Amino acid sequence: MKICAVQLRPIAGDVAANTARHERFIGRAGANSADLVFFPELSLTGYEPRLATTLAMHLADARLDVFQEQSDAQHIIIGIGVPLSHGSQVQIGMVWFTPGAPRRSYAKQQLHADELPYFVQGEDQLVLEAAGHTLAPAICYESLQSSHAAGAATLGTNVYLASVAKPEHVMARALRHYSDIARQHDMYVCLASCVGPSDDFVSVGQSAVWNPRGELLAQMDGESEGMVMVDTGDGTAVTVS
Repeated sequence: MKICAVQLRPIAGDVAANTARHERFIGRAGANSADLVFFPELSLTGYEPRLATTLAMHLADARLDVFQEQSDAQHIIIGIGVPLSHGSQVQIGMVWFTPGAPRRSYAKQQLHADELPYFVQGEDQLVLEAAGHTLAPAICYESLQSSHAAGAATLGTNVYLASVAKPEHVMARALRHYSDIARQHDMYVCLASCVGPSDDFVSVGQSAVWNPRGELLAQMDGESEGMVMVDTGDGTAVTVS
């Protein structure tokens, strides 16, 4: 299975421009024969909690139709980050598009204290089944909590998909943590990270992938847009700028 983790520089609050950027990267992932491509936390709007209520979308929002069309046309699974409407509240969500199937959503289950004024937590772990793999998404803060990866492992997960927006002072610890949980749970860990301004900090990229032994296979820099692509069949990984 070929998996692409996209490193993206979203434009704050500009859904139309960010959609176009997503489309370009999905096209590049398809051109590289990827089976799955996924994006950072709140990639479609940028990580902007103060704008979340205004920008929140329902799962059936027509602005998301283009991603189902691309999933169907390119036979690729797509995961994008969006603020999800949840009644009168908002969740930090991901919408997943599978060829020929209804779209599904996942909402961040463990929120950072700074997010509590703006978001409510999700309740259930989504798992994706593809090409003989069980894949579990994780969103930023919760992906640094050992309990989240442990819970995903009990569901048979062997590929952990972490979508994040992180400042520099957090990223060094995060990279060590992802290596540890890959080794501990015998799973691939794929990291899709933002670059550029995010809320009141700067995201520092460094999207990467680790094999089930916890070995770093490939990693992006801290500023560029691009992709990290891993082939779980032969355990190789590359960066695509």
